[in-house]
Amino acid sequence: MMAHDITVKVRFSETDALGHVSNISYFIYLEEARVEFFRELGLEITIDKWNVIMISANCLFYKQAYFDQRLKITSFVTKIGNSSFKIGHRITDAATGELIAEGDAGAVYFDFTTQKSERLPDHIREKLEMHLKEV
Repeated sequence: MMAHDITVKVRFSETDALGHVSNISYFIYLEEARVEFFRELGLEITIDKWNVIMISANCLFYKQAYFDQRLKITSFVTKIGNSSFKIGHRITDAATGELIAEGDAGAVYFDFTTQKSERLPDHIREKLEMHLKEV
């Protein structure tokens, strides 16, 4: 199983009045990780050729993260269906490896012209399978 990693640095604006990363900011980090992961998979990610839509997003928070902290987001595939797949994410402190949060997102391959899901193309399925992690 291959995983995809990115690192983000927490900006001050991503924190809340309590001084830690706001819960909504985690979803922004996960979105950034997914977009980069999709690029690696070779998915079209331009506005006129976007064909993957999100159908769910979840995040569990274990530790607080703070301004200026570097976070590593690791992404991997946890499930592949006919037209959908699920991406798992782990957010850790980039320096210590301490687990901060875990999340997942469901995605479906979608045709905006017909407004219907489509079977995952074989070349995308093959790339997803290379990142499949049994959970």
